[in-house]
Amino acid sequence: MELGILLLRVFLGLSVAAHGCQKLFGWFGGAGPEGTGGFFTKLGFRQGRNMAVLAGLGELGGGLGLALGLLTPFAAAAVIAVMAVAIATVHFEKGFFATEGGFELPLTNAVVAAGVALLGPGRISVDNALGEPLGGLWWGVVAIVLGLAGAAVVLGIRAAGRRREQAPTP
Repeated sequence: MELGILLLRVFLGLSVAAHGCQKLFGWFGGAGPEGTGGFFTKLGFRQGRNMAVLAGLGELGGGLGLALGLLTPFAAAAVIAVMAVAIATVHFEKGFFATEGGFELPLTNAVVAAGVALLGPGRISVDNALGEPLGGLWWGVVAIVLGLAGAAVVLGIRAAGRRREQAPTP
């Protein structure tokens, strides 16, 4: 079981962190903060570049935290938040399957992150080495609630910005 949790944590964590590097640094074929920010602006975020940096930091920090098993429920919450925003703003309207640009992959990432938070980071983790295994039902629920709350805040900011843009000017 320990190796299974480690495999899930490391694979998901490094995959998500790589997406953060695409947004933050333009690595791995990414557009960097300017290009990703332009895309975010088209999605309706008023400060697209800032939101791209925020998403990149969530992916990089959350991904590395999961890979290391460091502050695991909070790392999972960051991944859940970014994936929930991606689903709501980009993927949901395209249906389920990734082949059509749907929400299959971000949902899988969020569910695996939640599962890791519920299971805990395992013995092969920084959390365990520090004597804080931070896992189980309570921590899993905390991760899910924080992740969805974070996504709700970001989506609320987007909605407020869109309303301001559509409001008539006096």
